[in-house]
Amino acid sequence: MTGCRVWGTVLLLLSISSSAVNAGTAGERVSVNDERRRSFDTEEIMYSWTGPNALARSALVERQERLQYNCEEIVGDRGARNEDLNPKSFRNILVDEQHELLYCYVPKVACTNWKRVLMVATGKWPGNDPMEIPAYQAHSPGTFLRLSNYTLPEIERMLATYDKLIVVRHPLERLLSAYRNKLEAKHEKSSRYFQTRFGKKIIRRYRHNATEESLRKGDDVTFREFVEFVTDDSSNETRNEHWKPIYELCQPCLVNYNLVSKYESLVEDATEVLERMGVESVNFPAKPANSEPTAKKLEKYYSTLTYKQLRKLANLYKLDLRLFDYSLEDVLGFSLA
Repeated sequence: MTGCRVWGTVLLLLSISSSAVNAGTAGERVSVNDERRRSFDTEEIMYSWTGPNALARSALVERQERLQYNCEEIVGDRGARNEDLNPKSFRNILVDEQHELLYCYVPKVACTNWKRVLMVATGKWPGNDPMEIPAYQAHSPGTFLRLSNYTLPEIERMLATYDKLIVVRHPLERLLSAYRNKLEAKHEKSSRYFQTRFGKKIIRRYRHNATEESLRKGDDVTFREFVEFVTDDSSNETRNEHWKPIYELCQPCLVNYNLVSKYESLVEDATEVLERMGVESVNFPAKPANSEPTAKKLEKYYSTLTYKQLRKLANLYKLDLRLFDYSLEDVLGFSLA
């Protein structure tokens, strides 16, 4: 984003905030049609749009507008009608009534740490350090209420009045992260589950002359075999939330997310979101300095795929790529047009 564009956004926000104060509307609930105003005002805080986190604030606003524009380009108004609401579609959206926040968790996009942070923020954990919380506890089914647990009128009210957070990542980077963590990793409880459930099936279906050991353990699936499985349209058994498109998990053209965070600016965005929530006692965990990011390994893995497999991946994640302004060139170095 250029400096002029940032300051243009800041000046626009200052103008909107000033108008809201003069009209005495800063403390009012927003209507569905006026929802975008929640990007600028809250009931308790009128944000200053300058300061150390101004770039993150303006980026969140710009991403919300881009997402809305992209949705209109792709699906038009069909995705915004309340009569289309189905509670089952909101299973991945967690509800924080205390801070009036809806958070759609996306596996392999820092969802464990966001759940940890929300546990601290809502008093579900006694300490202030999110990293003290075991991952299994953060993912425990009873830890958070989901939007799908509520009645349709309650869902409509929350969608209209709560802040709505989504954290996104380049779909091909997210896919590789899922493979490395769930199928390639050795001797980990989580990976053993996926190797048993999916790994053995993948080897049996896509590997000729597989050894008895591979069929028994399912722990040596190649990335190429994994992609063949993920892009196989012949059965729903290939779908799992760890690699299912974000479009299907979070309904971004039905839910008007006003907090669109990106994995690339995770901590900066989280700092702004927590400030907006009024949470000062917890910091979002920084990425470990000694960990090698998945982004550094993209070429190694994706260079093993065929052109046909790349085309299938592009088709599988086409909506995620378009909606969240990602490009295949970011990963492959070339387009598939």
